[in-house]
Amino acid sequence: MTTLPLPLPLPQPDSFDQSSSMWVDEAIWGHRLYDEQSPWMVLLEFLNVFYHEADKERAFAEPAGLNTLKYRAAHRLHLRNILFNNPHLAEVRQAFPNDNNRWDEWLKRMKAATGIAHAQFDYLRSHFHSFDDFCETVALIRSTSLEVNSNKRWTSKFVFPYGRDCLYEDLDNSASTNDRRFFGRTGEMLYLMLCRTQRKHELLAALKSRLSKTDPTWDSIIKCLQPVDDEQLGSERANSFLPYERHQCFDDLADDWLSILRLNIPSFDVFPHLVNLIGLHLLIYQLGVSRQILGLEKPLQLICEVVAPKKTLVREISCDLYQENNLLPAQAIETFISRIESSPAWQQALSENGAFEKCRKILRTEVRWGEDYEGPSDPEQLILALRQAAMKRHRQHVANIHRNYGREIGLVSKRGTVKLRYAPTDALLKTLLFANVEKRTELHQYLERLHTRYGIVFSDKQAAQVLPKGEFEKKAFQANARRLEQRLGSLGVLKRLSDGCAYVLNPYCVTANE
Repeated sequence: MTTLPLPLPLPQPDSFDQSSSMWVDEAIWGHRLYDEQSPWMVLLEFLNVFYHEADKERAFAEPAGLNTLKYRAAHRLHLRNILFNNPHLAEVRQAFPNDNNRWDEWLKRMKAATGIAHAQFDYLRSHFHSFDDFCETVALIRSTSLEVNSNKRWTSKFVFPYGRDCLYEDLDNSASTNDRRFFGRTGEMLYLMLCRTQRKHELLAALKSRLSKTDPTWDSIIKCLQPVDDEQLGSERANSFLPYERHQCFDDLADDWLSILRLNIPSFDVFPHLVNLIGLHLLIYQLGVSRQILGLEKPLQLICEVVAPKKTLVREISCDLYQENNLLPAQAIETFISRIESSPAWQQALSENGAFEKCRKILRTEVRWGEDYEGPSDPEQLILALRQAAMKRHRQHVANIHRNYGREIGLVSKRGTVKLRYAPTDALLKTLLFANVEKRTELHQYLERLHTRYGIVFSDKQAAQVLPKGEFEKKAFQANARRLEQRLGSLGVLKRLSDGCAYVLNPYCVTANE
């Protein structure tokens, strides 16, 4: 099994603005992978794009050409002010015993609601039997909101995605314009990935079917908190960019989403599994593309420890491998810049008069950098300055994807040690099983599929294929596999039959027990 060559990258469209001060991370992975946008926020941004494009009857299509996505997202400022910018509710409820007085006082205070020119919340009186009912509804919705206990500003807090009336975009402090802090375009990249998968038509049908079957009650409740005409949309969003027309990671992600969407998982329980798969596949995409840039033939490996009471050899190997994988994106940046330096265009520029200006022009064309360079007029110093600037920028956000997404989805952990390593949580183990088991499957076959599909290694058989003989210890990995079997058994997805064979089962699949 070898790593496939990286497809030829797509050129940046001429219509793009110049908002990015450098185009190195973007040229390699897209515009953009952003560590502050958690996998849940990626899903929310994706759903904003998906619903907009589905309404236009062009979901998972790029009718104007690759990387020409344009869409608008809602603001829903009445809803957001009520839920997250409303310190008056409890005070008014306690201070005024009469229902009419409560409404009058609260409505008077809410006239100063942020981001709404002429704030009017009178419609709520007709939507609720009493002020108490209104308060209880608000408290209930707040309790189910994403990252409910976070200290994020109120314009960056989000309702659980019960339906389209719950969706809106991240805004700045004044609630006036889009902010790219928590909606950093990674959801747009996810949408483009699924546009370019070979199974996009199947995925579209499955996603529409799943969304149409979710319980409408919650979305209706949240709709009651909004005026009928609260359809204010933000300005048009554009300039999303994915460098590749096709990639194996896109198809693998679509396959896994299809597997989850087709299961008999109740209502909204499907979303956490989709989120786990988003984080996993974006992580694998970043590391996989890095390996392709570096020309590494061996595929990505994720040696996972099933947490043991004491330190094990598997833990040591996993820690070392995590550190090795964590360096791959930075090494890809170095290689990308080295290719510019060794390119025929650069070498020719070095041999001609005015070499420095010609080299700077190449960098402006290739990576949109060099206009503000103030160092020595020397091509060698110019490319050195680019390396330093690119690495500094890379470390701010893109370099943290592996660690942050890994921890968010439960793949990466420090549990029991001071070092990070791959140690999947029960939630991630369930997601992997639900996405990869259609009918009763022998445990060793399932572990081989995890290795083939994701590079995940638990047992001695797979470890023997990827580790040098000096590092491989059969007993340590056999013990690791036994701990995994116990974990899966405690989760109710594994049975050991009288013939001594262990089988994994998917309880949400119709054919699980066949």
